[in-house]
Amino acid sequence: MDPTHRDAEEYGQGHEGPAGESGRRRPGRDADGPAFGPVTPQQVRVVQLTVGDLLLTVNPVDGSEVEAVPPGSGPAAPVRRTPAERADHERAGAPPVPAGPPAPQPPLLEREEERERLVRMLARGRSVRLTGQPGSGRTALLDAVAADCADLAPDGVVRLNGRGRGRTATDLLHALFDTVYKAPGHRPDRDELLAHVRSIGAVVTVDDLEIGGAALDELLTATPECAFLLAAASDAAIPGVDAHLEEVLLAGLGRGASLSLLEQVVERPLTEEERNWAGDLWFESEGLPLRFVQAGSLLVQRDRLNAGPDAFDDTDYFQPRPDDAPPAAAMPAADGADVPLPSLGEGAAPALLLASRLSEAARATLRFAVALGGEVPHQAHLPALVGDTHADAALGELANCGLLSPAGPRYRLAAGTLAQLVAGGYEDDAAAHARTAAQHYAWWTSHPSVTPQRAVAEADAIVAALARLVPGEEAGAVSAAVLLARSASPAFAAGLGWGAWERALRMGQEAARIAGEVAEEAYFHHELGVLALCTGNPDRARTELETSIGMRGVLADKSGAVAGRRALALVADRSGDFGPPVRTAPGDEVPVVRQDGPATPPAGIAGPPLFLRDTTEQQPTVIAPQPARPAARKRSGGALLGGARRNLAAAGAGALLIAVLGTVVTLGVTAGDGDEPDSRNVTTEQTTTDDPTDDGQPAEEPDEGSAPAGETTGGETSATPSASESASPTTSGSPSPSASASDGTTPGTDEPTDGGSSSPGEPTPTRTSPRPTETESESPSPSPSDSDGESPDPTPTDDTPAPPPPQNSSSASGPVEQTGAPVESAGTSASADAPAESGDPTETAV
Repeated sequence: MDPTHRDAEEYGQGHEGPAGESGRRRPGRDADGPAFGPVTPQQVRVVQLTVGDLLLTVNPVDGSEVEAVPPGSGPAAPVRRTPAERADHERAGAPPVPAGPPAPQPPLLEREEERERLVRMLARGRSVRLTGQPGSGRTALLDAVAADCADLAPDGVVRLNGRGRGRTATDLLHALFDTVYKAPGHRPDRDELLAHVRSIGAVVTVDDLEIGGAALDELLTATPECAFLLAAASDAAIPGVDAHLEEVLLAGLGRGASLSLLEQVVERPLTEEERNWAGDLWFESEGLPLRFVQAGSLLVQRDRLNAGPDAFDDTDYFQPRPDDAPPAAAMPAADGADVPLPSLGEGAAPALLLASRLSEAARATLRFAVALGGEVPHQAHLPALVGDTHADAALGELANCGLLSPAGPRYRLAAGTLAQLVAGGYEDDAAAHARTAAQHYAWWTSHPSVTPQRAVAEADAIVAALARLVPGEEAGAVSAAVLLARSASPAFAAGLGWGAWERALRMGQEAARIAGEVAEEAYFHHELGVLALCTGNPDRARTELETSIGMRGVLADKSGAVAGRRALALVADRSGDFGPPVRTAPGDEVPVVRQDGPATPPAGIAGPPLFLRDTTEQQPTVIAPQPARPAARKRSGGALLGGARRNLAAAGAGALLIAVLGTVVTLGVTAGDGDEPDSRNVTTEQTTTDDPTDDGQPAEEPDEGSAPAGETTGGETSATPSASESASPTTSGSPSPSASASDGTTPGTDEPTDGGSSSPGEPTPTRTSPRPTETESESPSPSPSDSDGESPDPTPTDDTPAPPPPQNSSSASGPVEQTGAPVESAGTSASADAPAESGDPTETAV
């Protein structure tokens, strides 16, 4: 049942049947069946909101879902409230009236000059910042100025409260929009919000302002048609340079005004002793009005105590005396008072003395307020928290003593009261009181009858309970915090209290991490991602949603993971930071640039490109210039394969291309007639020429008069040998020996070479000199053909020197073999310098 509005007819209570039966569930008709019907599942509050062009569905079970607003189902345009609607909205946001007789309102003393000055500046459209110490009467002065400026602006007076945990300029702008415009179920995005508040013309009063600097400049810049009256403490953040605010300092009251205020609170003239005591108090408190209101409460309690303990009871204190009741006992004279006046220290810090003379329910309420950081729960929650059915009257008791001050739609401890109560030991059981409050608020916020707007009005107390529990080390503290955050955050989201929603989610996520509740931590990460998406922070949204999806994947939470993936897809769609991973637009395929070697045949097959790259990120790399080639044939359909099929097709095409190119290169190398002199084919009965410059191309004929073979113009022996281009196998099967230089060294080098003949199968690698020459064989080997003594044409050499690979020579009895450690030699082979010793036709190789 809703603790704030107790309705006897709610949920079947108070209904009487025809036989006088209550509204309970009837037993089953079947006598053998169960006595109770099926259990009705708990109602879940699902609310849909529009946030700009997004549709947000607040789902307390699996997490909120967000999607684009379907076409034709967008929200209606915001409508300005009428003056009567603004008045109703203002009354709904005012703090509740305490139970009991109304307390007398003290007049505004010595504030006429400041009051008129503020009205004049606001009438000219100037914004003013009113600063003063806590307890100097800023709130009372703001109320008086707001009443004087009711008809100055077309949108009237808008009263906002700047006090709160993490209250930002954006929160104040949304509060201003909600006061002037009527847009149920809709939260404008940043652009829409600025467009609407720019046209608001109102006098805006902000009490207990805590922001300053750039945040305050943002607030003033966004509302050029508004005149602001900002009330802040003396130690609050200062405004920026471009704020253009008028500063008004609010000082304390004078001695005479302070004594007059004290008499109005006591409702009697002061005695001489009391006036002297009040004079000392004025000097000590610097004339703060709050101190004299509390001092008047001390004098009222002293008068009642002097009247006797039986002169009144708790009920008489809170409720007016009936007409037929006997009159109260007369107050004794001041000279015969039994209770002395409070000391000067007790008058300057009266919270402990005042609390000691209050009822037990009032003192318990103060303990809860201390545990919640100064936030006082709504009076409807006090009976459940304190455990007393009449505890709701404690709020009026505390307000009449000056221990509370209004703060928006609620009350909080007056300035300086929290520190005094903490010093007096009211914080000893703060953790237990905070856990009790958290459990109560967790039940209350999840109740179906509690509207989201009422939950938002109690947001500061709920967030204060979370702040007390999350870092605590008491048993069950973090679990209670997780439960409270899990229950309250959907209500804050549905009530458009997104500042409290974000704070509750962050503290709930931290509590779930400490408690090890992975499922709840995943829920809080998901909600933070949805909140970041709705507020225009895609990077933060992506991080939170990916974390949530990972956690829910571990837990096998399919429904939650699906909700997270949908939100993540929307983040990627709205951020626009990625393209389709595999699809490429028709005609945008990246051309592949290849370099064809000299052995590639003209009729080579052009294969498809192996890999496709995104042209927007990387340009194609050209390995070497090539002549213009016909354009590659476009694929039919204009679309490429996607996913795994595309990867398989690309791999297969690459393998096929490599095989085709390898085959083509092999055919080109092995093509030609092996018997021709210019052929580069090598058989088992032939050896290749070791001239590294021989590329199979015809060379120019040597000029007449050139140096003989094996000699240079300088008289040195050429280091480049010549080779016989016709080779035939020997008839005897024995290799022909090769001669070496007479001195055992190779001409042109000092290194000795092997002077022996080459044994069969033992190759002798040589290294030629980089100087090319044209040489002729002195004694060519006979050809196996009919020719008996014809010498082949001289071996042409290339004019361009190039470092050759080591080439090995062997006899014609076996194939050519490669050796691992070639012997370097710059000399010529014996086949080039001397004829073969054997008469048999032999093959010589250099």
